[in-house]
Parts: sequence; C-alpha cells; structure tokens
Amino acid sequence: MSDKYRTSQIAKYRISQTAKYRTSQIAKIIGVHPNTIRLYENLKVIPPVEREPNGYRVFTDRHVKQCMVLRLALQVEIVQNGLRRKAVETVKTSAACDYEGAITLIDEYIDMVRREHRNADEAVAIVKVILSEERGGDDEQQAGDGSGNGSGKGCLQPESHKLRRRQVSDELGITMDTLRNWEMNGLLTVKRMQNGYRIYTDDDIRRLKIIRALRLANYSLESILRLLRQIDRNPGADIEKVLNTPEESDTIVYVCDKLIDSLTQAEANALEVRRLLDEMRAGNFQWEKRSQ
Repeated sequence: MSDKYRTSQIAKYRISQTAKYRTSQIAKIIGVHPNTIRLYENLKVIPPVEREPNGYRVFTDRHVKQCMVLRLALQVEIVQNGLRRKAVETVKTSAACDYEGAITLIDEYIDMVRREHRNADEAVAIVKVILSEERGGDDEQQAGDGSGNGSGKGCLQPESHKLRRRQVSDELGITMDTLRNWEMNGLLTVKRMQNGYRIYTDDDIRRLKIIRALRLANYSLESILRLLRQIDRNPGADIEKVLNTPEESDTIVYVCDKLIDSLTQAEANALEVRRLLDEMRAGNFQWEKRSQ
C-alpha cells in the first residue's frame, strides 16, 4: 500500500469524525456567498461533497480548511511566469487529498514568488543607476553599470544622438511593436523630423531603458507611467514607493500596479497555505476563523 493511498484513507476516516455543515453555514464561516461554495464544488477545488437522503450537501471541517487554502492561494492574482497556474494546481492537488503533492507544489510556488521579488528589486536598482548617471553621478556609480543598462551616453557614439525607430529597436532589443505600444500608452513622446520620421534622442534612450528594465520585471505600464511622471517632476523621488503606490484617482488597481507589495502578500499567503497543508497532512482538520 503506497504512502499516498494510506494518507488518503486516514484522512477519510478522520473526516467522518468531524463536524458537519450545510452550504449556508460553511459559506458564512468562509465569508462568501453560498453559490460560491457550489462553484468551488463544480470546479473541483474542494473535495467531493456528500449529500443527505433529502439532497442537502454535507460539508466537514476538511472542507472548511480546504476553502481556507483556496482563498489564501488565489487571493493575490499574480499571473506572470506560471504563478497563477501553480497556485491553482496546488489547490486542486490538495482538494484530491494528495497533501504531499500539494506541499511540493506550494514550495515551488514560494520559490517562484521569491524569484519574481528579486527581479523586481533588481529592476529598481537598475533604474536608480540610470537616473544617477543622468544626474551626472560619480565614476563609481557609472562603473557599476557594466551590464549595459546605463544611460544612452554610455553605449551610443557621439554622432548617434538622433536615432530612427528601427535603430532604437536594434540597439535596445525592443520590437517595433513594443515601441509603438509604449508610445501609445503615454510612456514616451518622440519628436518627429519635418519628413515625419520619429527621432529618438539620448534622453529618449535613457527613458526607454528605464521602461525596459521595469517591464522585464513585470511592472505594469500604469505603475511605470506613474514613476516616469514623478521623476520628471522630482528626479530624487523614492522609486520603489512610487511604483507601489497607486494614485487615489485610479479607479481600477491591478496587482502589478503595486508589484512588490503584491509579491510580498503572495509569499505571506503561500507560507500560511504551507502551514495549513502540513496540518492537513497530519490529519488535523480543526480550524479557526481567520481574516481573509
């Protein structure tokens, strides 16, 4: 008999000894509408639900704890680089009583989140270097950009102060469509010659390098635009704070509009999921009401 099968059978036995709840009761415990609980059942993100002879669903403490896992794992909707897919896979694996598998998946998710956090921090550091060089930083600051992420002056020939779009695309490794998209979203305003051709200056190149570094780390266009506007007014602005503080006038705020804060919350949630899965693997389905 495999360990996975034995764990599943022990869990099923202990579940039968726990309290029972109706749909409305478990919905109240979790803090959702009863229809949401029914949706969870249809999506197979909670274990199969038994029914009484009269057709009423019967939930147990295990369902309560699984709902807690589900709500925590999916609360922060970060989708880049497979994070959302990994979170959903963790939830479904846990719902199938495979706690060992779910723990492996949530550990992988935590590593992925931490990697994204490092990338986000590194992007902020790159932006700081570019801005310091633009302000005429000292030799040490300029030397710290040996990776090629410095200002336009560091990589363009003196006669290359004005570049066409194709030249910029080749120079920075940015597609023409991406350049158009950034311009259409207000991240950059490019001057034109009398013949209508766009001309990119050294300042434009530096601005594009800032945008590129932040986009590679999955900052949203909205947060980047917010930063660019702020540093135009105040070059010494707190970059990380601006990137992670949506404006009060923003009616819709997405997780990548405050990326570092979202990643921090996602990691905290994942660590709590890991704790709950450890308890469920041990057959402990007792729960306590927690704020979501």
